Amino acid sequence: MMNINSNIARIITVVIFSIISLKTNAQFLKVASVFGDHMVLQREKKVPVWGTSTPKEKITVTFNGQSKSTKSDANGDWILYLDPLETSFKGKEMLIEGNEKLVIKDVLVGEVWICAGQSNMVMSYNSSAEVRGLVPLASNIRSFYVENKVALKEQKNVPGAWKITHPKSAVAFSFAYFLNNLGDVPVGIIQASWGSSSIEAWMPRAMTKELPIFNTIMKEFDVDKERIARIQQLINKPNWTNQENIFLRRNSNIIYNAMMHPLIPFACRGLVWYQGERNTRYIAGLPEVDEKNWFHRVSGMKDYDEVLKKWIQTYRKRWNDDDMHFMIVMLPGYGKGTQKKQNIDIENPTEESWAWMRESQLSAMELPNVSVVNTIDLGDVKNIHPTDKLPIGQRTALLAAKKTLKLKGEAVGPTLKKVEVKNGELVVHFNHAQGLKTINGKAPSGFWIANGTQKWVKAKAKIQDETVVLSSLEVKNPKYVRYAFAGKPTVNLVNNSELPAYPFRTDNWNK
Repeated sequence: MMNINSNIARIITVVIFSIISLKTNAQFLKVASVFGDHMVLQREKKVPVWGTSTPKEKITVTFNGQSKSTKSDANGDWILYLDPLETSFKGKEMLIEGNEKLVIKDVLVGEVWICAGQSNMVMSYNSSAEVRGLVPLASNIRSFYVENKVALKEQKNVPGAWKITHPKSAVAFSFAYFLNNLGDVPVGIIQASWGSSSIEAWMPRAMTKELPIFNTIMKEFDVDKERIARIQQLINKPNWTNQENIFLRRNSNIIYNAMMHPLIPFACRGLVWYQGERNTRYIAGLPEVDEKNWFHRVSGMKDYDEVLKKWIQTYRKRWNDDDMHFMIVMLPGYGKGTQKKQNIDIENPTEESWAWMRESQLSAMELPNVSVVNTIDLGDVKNIHPTDKLPIGQRTALLAAKKTLKLKGEAVGPTLKKVEVKNGELVVHFNHAQGLKTINGKAPSGFWIANGTQKWVKAKAKIQDETVVLSSLEVKNPKYVRYAFAGKPTVNLVNNSELPAYPFRTDNWNK
């Protein structure tokens, strides 16, 4: 009898522990962290919804009258796609069902944009009185703030939550505000930005196969065991010192892993990218550095063009969305140069200034669905963090409304069409030049011309219909033009919509 009771007891014990073990190891139904109450879903596109559950579990998502089902894989991962949705200002519930049920409340449908970059995207709306004044007027704007985190490997989830409020960023908020007004549509902003971060910090490791400079950086990273150990130590530290913060954000790849990868493939219209200061190789307050030290090595402003285009193409592949629009905010005027030469002649088009970075940024428009927000008339000659953020938000919203919402109206300033030589003068023809004028009624400024001697001279400029005619007594047989190709050029040329002309050059010289 005792043996029988003992065996029964053992069996009961095994069953109890098995049940406990199953409960402990069960992967309960979860949805990716970028989903949550008060979120905005992208309209007019398929909407991926994904998460984890117990393996081989049937998952059904119901929203706005449609239901889609799938089964999780052997690891418990699942993803399904809702059909394109119509605009909705009324909050609705999303039901996610498996062995359990999840309810996400107050979901709107509208335009979703990721706003990413470095410190000028980080800058708070409080930094601009003009943007701050929009706060009481804002409505139908929701935001998801991605906390500054790093990771050595690509993460599935990111800390953060959707809130019924505007973004913290002045640029992101003003963009959302004007887009909401122009499109009469709810706007959801996912803000993922970190000061002084290079574009390499936002790159997936797989891009080492396409970019030699990134491959070199990551190889040097991988052999630096001391650095990796320090990063690992800081990952779990609750609060970083300023020095630790700077150390982390100036490493490549690890910001992407923690802050961008978990957002993929959340449906969005596109990404606003305000970054580039770090890649000009200007590092505020630091002395000359050894470019062989990978900690400081980033793609420079003259090879940023290739890097930026590869980065855009990579993100589109990862989102599986060829129509994903990228809005590149041009670096505004600034009076300092690179580490090689800190003080420059801000009007001289031969100086190694931010003009070269702007040219690299503009080259991204060689790809489809890419726009560059012109800021050549903005900025601060002494401050790398200018406060004139409202015009950036306005212009970004105008471009988004024109390019992605197909609204009518002019969204860009004059752009170079062609230059012809005529009677010893250069005649510059523009696109988007209706009502070509200057904002102060004076002659156009910012034009320099040269002939084959490569000597640049300020041009005498006059508006003739929708062209600008250039000449100089110092230049015989002029052939080439540079416009606003300087650190902080003085410019006044606009079209009838008061939008500034884009900088350009027609030569192919390195200086």
